[in-house]
Amino acid sequence: MLRGLRAPVLAMVLLAPVAAVADDAGTGTGPAAVPGQGLKLPLRGRDSDQPTRITADKVEGVADRDVTATGQAELKKGDLNISGERLHYRADTDEVDATGGVRIERLGDVIQGPSLRYRIPDSTGVFDKPDYSLAPRNRGQATNPVAGRGSAAELDFEGEDKFHFKEATFTTCKPGSDDWFAKVGDLRLDFTREVGTATNSTIYFYNAPILYLPWMTFSLNNERKTGFLPPSIGSTGQGGPEISVPYYFNLAPNRDLTLVSRYMQKRGLQWSGQFRFLEPYTNGEVHFEDLPRDHVTGQKRSAFTLNDVFTAGRFTGYVNVNKVSDDAYFRDLSTRINLTSQTNLVREGFVSYANNWWDTGTYTASARLQRFQTLQDPSSPVVPPYARLPQITFSADRQDFRGFDFTLSSEYVDFEHPTLVNGRRLTAYPSLSLPVVTAGAFFTPKIGWHATRYQLDRTMLAPGVPTQPVRVLPITSLDGGLIFERPVQIFGENFTQTLEPRAYYLRVAFKDQSQIPVFDTAVADFNYAQIFSENTFVGGDRIADANQLTLAATTRLLSPTNGQEAIRALIGQRYYFTDQKVVLDSSTTPRTYKNSDWLASISGRIAPKWTGETAVDYDPRQQSASRLTVSARYQPEAFSTLNMSYRYLRDQVHQVDVSSQWPLGKSGWYGVGRYNYSIRDRRMIEGLGGFEYNGDCWVLRFVVQRFAVATQQATNSIFLQLELNGFSRVGSNPLESLKRNIPGYSRLNQSPSSDSSTTDFFN
Repeated sequence: MLRGLRAPVLAMVLLAPVAAVADDAGTGTGPAAVPGQGLKLPLRGRDSDQPTRITADKVEGVADRDVTATGQAELKKGDLNISGERLHYRADTDEVDATGGVRIERLGDVIQGPSLRYRIPDSTGVFDKPDYSLAPRNRGQATNPVAGRGSAAELDFEGEDKFHFKEATFTTCKPGSDDWFAKVGDLRLDFTREVGTATNSTIYFYNAPILYLPWMTFSLNNERKTGFLPPSIGSTGQGGPEISVPYYFNLAPNRDLTLVSRYMQKRGLQWSGQFRFLEPYTNGEVHFEDLPRDHVTGQKRSAFTLNDVFTAGRFTGYVNVNKVSDDAYFRDLSTRINLTSQTNLVREGFVSYANNWWDTGTYTASARLQRFQTLQDPSSPVVPPYARLPQITFSADRQDFRGFDFTLSSEYVDFEHPTLVNGRRLTAYPSLSLPVVTAGAFFTPKIGWHATRYQLDRTMLAPGVPTQPVRVLPITSLDGGLIFERPVQIFGENFTQTLEPRAYYLRVAFKDQSQIPVFDTAVADFNYAQIFSENTFVGGDRIADANQLTLAATTRLLSPTNGQEAIRALIGQRYYFTDQKVVLDSSTTPRTYKNSDWLASISGRIAPKWTGETAVDYDPRQQSASRLTVSARYQPEAFSTLNMSYRYLRDQVHQVDVSSQWPLGKSGWYGVGRYNYSIRDRRMIEGLGGFEYNGDCWVLRFVVQRFAVATQQATNSIFLQLELNGFSRVGSNPLESLKRNIPGYSRLNQSPSSDSSTTDFFN
């Protein structure tokens, strides 16, 4: 019920977009409202689109000019509602003065105080000593009930959705809860630009001042605006206690710049910047870091990154340049394990052109320049990779040419290395296939001719090795499969089950390749996709001889309504009819066994609230697994995730990994953690632990992290952050670490994102 309708209405004035009605009972040119008669007077307001309605115990004045309402007075116009003990409305200017328990409401905004002067057409005016509650502008999508509330000595309305508060308080907590609030000398909230500006602000948390800011801006829609961003305070093992102060420049809707000053107690003052851009044909970012003098090493240290992706018509490409001043830069100065574990920093430029040819054909030409900066770990040195200066490729295909599919792939690349054999490689591989596809089967015979020519420099070349080796090999294959379907019922749910057997035969002639250097080639990972490939090597320097057959089968459980996959299981093995002759190098032992390892896996939603995956590479010769991965996720509800995994790779990896975000009772506390332990090395690879507390309008996070940065080195990081919903964050931000370490992690003050990769068919 509106406030003005709680008592019987004794008088009413309706100011509508029609001409005034004359009445001799009035003392002016228009009629006067007579108390007790409930008169409706159609008067013209300035806004001709909406009628103005005034109700009160007593209404008097001149129609179409001036009306005074007293006693539970209320004015309504469109979505605007103003009430008070006394209202004075001037129709010619569409202005209203209100006194005595004034309340203004509009689209969820509620402001109350002793007196108001308001001009309706341009939403301007002054409100004395108001208490305010402003509704979120993304109505229906916001998680908080208010965008902001508080009180002020004075409120100036400066236009539609523009508020200027003086000597104000501000919080996003629910009414009745002031866990945190800001006392602000001058506060402007501009919802048209979704930005707030505050001067002389002191932030209080449980009535204790925790931060003073002489000037700040903050986003009203979780987007950053020009100004200082909240400082980040934390500690790392390599840098000690540190504080970072970022300043954000909103240069344009498609460009921004962030400059950060980071002081590390052990290392000194570091400057960094990130420039981002999004243009019609290109987008990317430039990032730099500079530490003029490291207090530990006494050296100047720096880093630079440029990423740019561009598209112009049929041309696409990118530039990716990375550089650091020294090998230990990331290990000493980064808090992210994916950076500290980097070995080769790429520097490359790439451009490609694609177009159509004939009716059903396409072709693509590309060029690349690529070299690397290799960061060496003294306890585990590596050989730097070759540079490609340049690499040029051309590929073409035409489908359904008289039933056949034609493909061509070709490449020219110039390999450079300071200590190894240099050379150039030219490759061409045309092939022809005849796919036959029906609703329940497919069969594809294929034949190709792979030709490669090298031009090797004599420098670093062993005596007797030819400088221009040539390799030409025919490649033939037969690929076929069947698809069977049947309806099944599991746990009372209906599914469609498929059975998809597949056979793949490959024949590649043998040619001695022992005198060809290895520029960019390695043994391919043995997995389910690789057993259907033409080469057991990746790269162009080795083509494996083959006379082999792969047999495999896949079964799926599909939803009969939308076709989504609930569970997938597969098994496969390769059978060799001849022994291996082509090997990577002289240190590799050729294969002599006749059957490959068994590959099997099962994945999907295996029970309500459970998803899992198991993959095994079983060696029948040693009767043990060469590789085993088991993982499971339990997610019974929002903000409750438990991940468990086990990884084993013979003689290389033996790890367990557990991570979780879990509520600790119903008190608002949550535990977060990850433990990744190497059984083989008897040490923790990465560990993370901490707590989060959801205080409804604020979230507290405390996280401790430790991870290995080298074979004999580890670093620690401490994160402590207080997030004031819809306003600011204070402390060091652990969100990136939490999202990376805990699959399924959700921020407590945001709606959890659904896992689109799986569908729960059991609920």
